[in-house]
Amino acid sequence: MTSTLRPTAQKQLAGSVSHEVEKPESFLRRNALSLSCLSAFLVLLVGMVLTGWHTFNSDQVQHGDAQLSLWSYFGQGHIWEALFENWESEFLQMAAYVVLTAYLIQRGSAESKDPDQHEAVDDDPRDADRRHDVPWPVRKGGVVLKLYEHSLAIAFALLFVGSMLGHALGGAAEYNDELRAHGEAAVSTWQYVTGSQFWFESFQNWQSEFLAVFAIVVLTIFLREKGSSESKPVAAPHSETGTS
Repeated sequence: MTSTLRPTAQKQLAGSVSHEVEKPESFLRRNALSLSCLSAFLVLLVGMVLTGWHTFNSDQVQHGDAQLSLWSYFGQGHIWEALFENWESEFLQMAAYVVLTAYLIQRGSAESKDPDQHEAVDDDPRDADRRHDVPWPVRKGGVVLKLYEHSLAIAFALLFVGSMLGHALGGAAEYNDELRAHGEAAVSTWQYVTGSQFWFESFQNWQSEFLAVFAIVVLTIFLREKGSSESKPVAAPHSETGTS
């Protein structure tokens, strides 16, 4: 059948159809958030290593000791204690936050589940339609599914334990370097972990992490950030809980 549309109208129709065809997202667009965070981490990590190296060598000069190359610096507890001490507190924060938000609510917070309505995160995965694209542990069931139900908290807990171990080893090495510099006897890693120095280093970071969590839980009740998934809609009432 011959089209009765004018050439201009045909072009407009063809243009509208072409606009409806969705282009596949690029890798960068699909992963922009994680790539941005990873890039920031790497840049700041390099900055930490370089400034830590210069700080360490400054202390070496003050004590009349030889300065170390960057490669030799990686063999010192100075860098590892600082690195794992911070990782430890971050992973503790995330592990605790994942678990606490599963069971506790804060009325009005964007970071809380809404107690007045059913949340999809509380659905029993055993009731899911396994014909659909569900994760393998859901199809497997049993112990595998039980572990998978709590896999996020487990992962953060393991990262916390690993970071705490790194803090203990690196911190003991750094602490012993200070003891030897003052003419005192070195201690074992166990003595360091059971002493006040280790726990002072841990608590000074842990308390700040929970303060930050408290701040975002409470501030999202009253304040907004347009476009952020961590904020309620700008026009949402203060009493609204969650981001939906």
